[in-house]
Amino acid sequence: MEMRKYRTAMILVIGVLVAIMLWQSFSQPSVSDLKGGFTEVAFYRNENNTGPVVRVYIVTVADAENAEMEAYGDYMLHTKFGNTKVYFFPEGSPTPTDVSGGDVNFSAEFNSSYIAKYEKNASGLVVFEKKN
Repeated sequence: MEMRKYRTAMILVIGVLVAIMLWQSFSQPSVSDLKGGFTEVAFYRNENNTGPVVRVYIVTVADAENAEMEAYGDYMLHTKFGNTKVYFFPEGSPTPTDVSGGDVNFSAEFNSSYIAKYEKNASGLVVFEKKN
């Protein structure tokens, strides 16, 4: 009888622990929880699967003053020894749809339009520049 109570208690404890782990796994914060109203407009990823992976995101922001842009950049994929760039544009402004890798990621006509740039380089260093 004692063994049966012990076994039932252990099954109950294990069940509760599994339920807690599942709940915490599925309730993690995501990009949609951030303030700012972000919409991904364009994306570029190079075809190189053996070397550094370059990712460039073009994102519009509905509420630029309250937007959590640096946190948004932190959520974007980054590969070890790769480079990730996120350009933020105000919603409704002209935004590039043709994006490329390298030092120049889109046409120069859009350089004055973006309000912030997030970059994580190959060593994991983050640079967040917000224009005034």
